[in-house]
Amino acid sequence: MPDEAHATNTVIVGAGHAASEVAVSLRQKGYTGRLLLLGEEPYQPYQRPPLSKGYLSGEADEQALYLKPTSIYEKLGIDVRTSVRVVKLDPAHQIVTLADGAEEPYDKLILATGGRPRPLSLAHEAKSVQRLSNLHYLRTIDDVNSIRRQFKPGFRLAIIGGGYIGLEVAAIASRQRVHVTVLEALPRVLARVTAPELSAFYEQVHREAGVDIRTSAQLERLELDASGDAVKTIVCADGTVLTTDFLIVGIGLIPNVELAQEAGLTVDNGIAVDQSGRTSDPNIFAIGDCSSRPSALYGRRVRLESVPNALEQARSVAAALCGQPCPDESVPWFWSDQYDLKLQMAGLSHGYDTLVVRGKPSARSFIAFYLKEGRIIAADAVNSPAAFMLAKRVVAKQPLINNRSALADETIPLQSVFSDAAQ
Repeated sequence: MPDEAHATNTVIVGAGHAASEVAVSLRQKGYTGRLLLLGEEPYQPYQRPPLSKGYLSGEADEQALYLKPTSIYEKLGIDVRTSVRVVKLDPAHQIVTLADGAEEPYDKLILATGGRPRPLSLAHEAKSVQRLSNLHYLRTIDDVNSIRRQFKPGFRLAIIGGGYIGLEVAAIASRQRVHVTVLEALPRVLARVTAPELSAFYEQVHREAGVDIRTSAQLERLELDASGDAVKTIVCADGTVLTTDFLIVGIGLIPNVELAQEAGLTVDNGIAVDQSGRTSDPNIFAIGDCSSRPSALYGRRVRLESVPNALEQARSVAAALCGQPCPDESVPWFWSDQYDLKLQMAGLSHGYDTLVVRGKPSARSFIAFYLKEGRIIAADAVNSPAAFMLAKRVVAKQPLINNRSALADETIPLQSVFSDAAQ
């Protein structure tokens, strides 16, 4: 095992939630060595979730996105460099190479490289489609700034993808009197993350708000305007033709693993790490969206795209580097804001065989429990924060529920249902 106590020079590649948190946590835990944080964007570390929520709507300004004031990093002795791109890792000599040719040595290296939007790929247009003036992705401040310039009443917006990002954008755009059409390739929205009952609920909510939701929509091609620089119409495989003023593509995230892969690190649906965040190289760690780690709770390796996961992994690495015990694994949780609805999700529902809904979706406040072989493995709560907090604790224990009707009955206190299950 490497001697972490003698590490005096730690380099962090990335400048998102995970990178900021690991740097600050190291200082809080007593690390006194050099801390260098390298970010590719021209901004100090900032939050990404508000990009598709408050920042997109204009309710939050750029300053509200920043995780810490610059003065905090300076006070903690964290050297934050922006507009810097790392192009190569040299584990043998413990050096990172920057795009300008400069080299930075390290004792310990932390990769917090995040991910990038999955590009729209149409067979005969794969090369040109990414460079059109009215086709956008949503991952950075600059992305949102470009999108907001086209948020004009009466404009027609086509959103490719009915996941969290697509539906959050649809909610904001429709409130700003933009005509929104969501094109989802699968038979329902949120298909990868929720049950059909939740998908149906959100489809209805969006349609009631005036959003045109089209599922099982396969894109055939994009037709450009006379300038050749902008999409004019979208042609679907069934012959449907949709005229649009601008497009936003939200079809998933690709973890940025290329630096690690080229350096010979093990990659398995992300940069493979152990519980402490250590990669196959003992001096290199990885955290956040770019990493996958073993989960005792789910019995497999998982890669999670969430702020809570980024923070937990950052604190685990900080603890490991300071010779302290790593925190216990937490239940994964996520959230999404759409209109007046807050969706909070605890656990991973993949593989569930039974869904129990407590409350009435028509009342826009309910919680859905995912069961596998009688045990609760996940829960989705809509406008039910108290039930969500309780469910989050319960999912960690995955209790066996013998009385499913009691779980669905709002007249029976939820706490008593779980208490009975624990006996």
